Amino acid sequence: MGEIITLTASDGHQLSAYKAEPTASPKGGVVVIQEIFGVNSHIRDVCDRYATAGYLAVAPAVYDRVARDVQLGYGPDDIERGRDIRAETDIDDVIKDVAAAADAASAGGKVGIVGYCWGGSVVYVACCRLGDKLSCGSGYYGGQIIPHLHEEPQVPVMLHFGEKDAGIPLTDVDKIIAAQPKVTVHVYLGADHGFNCDQRTQYNPEAAVLAQDRTLAMFKEHLGG
Repeated sequence: MGEIITLTASDGHQLSAYKAEPTASPKGGVVVIQEIFGVNSHIRDVCDRYATAGYLAVAPAVYDRVARDVQLGYGPDDIERGRDIRAETDIDDVIKDVAAAADAASAGGKVGIVGYCWGGSVVYVACCRLGDKLSCGSGYYGGQIIPHLHEEPQVPVMLHFGEKDAGIPLTDVDKIIAAQPKVTVHVYLGADHGFNCDQRTQYNPEAAVLAQDRTLAMFKEHLGG
């Protein structure tokens, strides 16, 4: 369904991206932000699902500034490698790449953003800094939001967390709710980190479906369709 394209960020950096288009006229555009594992088969599948739902989906390879064509699995070595690459990324550069992806996705209309794991944190920052390009955002289990709570979202934001996520304690979720009461926060009982990914042992289909339904409802409200 999809294809690999090249994006150019505002500073001239060129990065790859996976783009999936719907068969009919798009309802809007969606930027899909990866976990720490790159634009792997799961993220491409997520794009395909959004295209099936009627959106033009673009997943930028935001690791390209550090390492190109990163496509990791979910084993211990993959996790270590993914964390190492993430540690070398600069959030300001990542937002430039997200902006380029939003421009590409805007060919489908108004643009929303969705992201998972590290990408969930990127969603929050992007919604604070790219209010001119994005109409809303949905972030899944982002563990690096706390350092950016002083930044104010410019568009509606929805965040999803697993009750059993040891890496993101509910005390952190409470801090987000207290600092940004306008942000919609959902906690999924019995769900762990990575509950949306059907390639991970933490996959929770009930939580994944509910979070997806909520995200699609947000996109319908703010993007149209």
